[in-house]
Amino acid sequence: MNTLLELITIEMKKAFQAAGYDEAFAKVTLSNRPDLCEYQCNGAMAAAKTYKKAPIMIANDVVAGLKDCACFEMAEAVNPGFINLKADPSFVAQYLNAMASDSDLGVEKEKNPKTIMVDYGGPNVAKPLHVGHLRSAIIGESVKRIARFKGNEVIGDIHLGDWGYQMGLIITELRKRKPELPYFDESFEGEYPEEAPFTIGELEEIYPTASAYAKEHDDYRDEALKATFLLQNGHAGYRAIWNHIMNVSVTDLKKNYKNLNVDFDLWKGEADAQKYIPDMVERLKSEGYAHYDDGALVVDVQEEDDKKEVPPCMILKSDGAALYDTTDLATLVEREKLYRPDEVIYIVDKRQELHFVQVFRCAKKTGIVREETALKFLGFGTMNGKDGKPFKTREGGVMRLENLIREINDEMYKKIMDNRTVTEEEARNTAKIVGLAAIKYGDLSNQAAKDYVFDVDRFTSFEGNTGPYILYTIVRIKSILNKYRENGGELTQLSVKNASSDCEKALMLEAAKFNDVIEAVYEETAPHRLCAYIYDLANAFNKFYHETKILTEENEERKAGYIALLKLVKEILETCIGLLGFEAPERM
Repeated sequence: MNTLLELITIEMKKAFQAAGYDEAFAKVTLSNRPDLCEYQCNGAMAAAKTYKKAPIMIANDVVAGLKDCACFEMAEAVNPGFINLKADPSFVAQYLNAMASDSDLGVEKEKNPKTIMVDYGGPNVAKPLHVGHLRSAIIGESVKRIARFKGNEVIGDIHLGDWGYQMGLIITELRKRKPELPYFDESFEGEYPEEAPFTIGELEEIYPTASAYAKEHDDYRDEALKATFLLQNGHAGYRAIWNHIMNVSVTDLKKNYKNLNVDFDLWKGEADAQKYIPDMVERLKSEGYAHYDDGALVVDVQEEDDKKEVPPCMILKSDGAALYDTTDLATLVEREKLYRPDEVIYIVDKRQELHFVQVFRCAKKTGIVREETALKFLGFGTMNGKDGKPFKTREGGVMRLENLIREINDEMYKKIMDNRTVTEEEARNTAKIVGLAAIKYGDLSNQAAKDYVFDVDRFTSFEGNTGPYILYTIVRIKSILNKYRENGGELTQLSVKNASSDCEKALMLEAAKFNDVIEAVYEETAPHRLCAYIYDLANAFNKFYHETKILTEENEERKAGYIALLKLVKEILETCIGLLGFEAPERM
């Protein structure tokens, strides 16, 4: 269905045309002076030059044609030519009832649904998830859900780092510790063991030990590089170790991402793209796209209107080794072959922007992706501590993600136990739900590209622009609806009525913005705008709640109208937090 703003704009276009003016001037926006009006149209100002007429005269002509329009409670021309508008309460109520009767709350689906791939996550295997992985996971999950809600086929890919030098380091360290294992016996011809020769805990200790040792010992580093080369060229024993690393790591990663309510459709990694590299490299050379520069194979991606130098996209190093550029291009080859996406969105640290400029240009220039395929880079900023520096543990190290989640959950548990009379088990379960909301909303409420301060005390507060405040609002509405039902009220066959107060109308208008907001959030790939909207909606509800006797209202029809409005507001809020990747408990 049309958004409320679109319906109002349609009526304004009719009025402009009826008055003899071009409908292109009939743009309506939300008012920047809500004390004066709810919507405004400044088209008469722009039309004055075209029609050689005073703006106020044009505005008066248009307003005269709106007298019989059911959309408006007020339409007035104001010097020097503004048109101020207030929506008619019955028109808004009718719109909200149409939203409530629709399973998607009136959101228009894509007329031509796209296949969209969202590349997010990107952890290296054999390493624990840490806070540096948080933003990609949280933002990517929300982007995926929003695009899916609009009716697209959306494929989320974790894109694991599973094929590089770290694998050679692990193999080398394992050989040093357990040389008797069959993986290192070149004459071994039997079946390799099904059980991994390490636990996830041991694996996570092996890698940093090996990495630190390699930095101090060149011979060890050379051995690790050789092991990496042998792995990537099919060494049977090393491939068996690699399979163990993958199985142990991915099992642990799935557990940790589940705690974040994040899931992926594909668990592919750099290794999956390797088989596409030889043919891709050969084509780039044979078709004249790639050339050698100081021994390295490169594709020039500089464009005439670039104000800064954009270095060539490096396909192979001078020693013939592949790089991130190579792997990312080969991954696009694979995605085009298997999924033919209309759009690929990368959720990555903004410091990698130049890399993706090079890869995207190379992919388009060489025909790896079709010209019409949209390649988007959504770069995110750094999550910092209160000192303004990247978030660390108290000891100064990088914090593991599971420890951060535990710290937030513990803080929420204390607050719940201090303020509520609940069992310990219920408090623990609620703390997990509210803690996740605190983390996700705390991140998503910031524009993705900006750095932000991760403040545990602020994010876990039940007051202000926080996840717990949003959840508390939803739980408050649930409580009212439950009491209404317990007192014999029926929650079906209800309809929103004309507003009987300013705060009720303000809540109705805020609820009616939902479809406009979803459209903007989707088009701009901007989850932070969804956070801003539900904060405004929660505030509008709480003002209405404090100024209105809802359950004690004596007029039963009016009370039923209140309940219908609250039921819709709850559904809007629950839909929004679902798109942000968290949910509300039954009570708090």
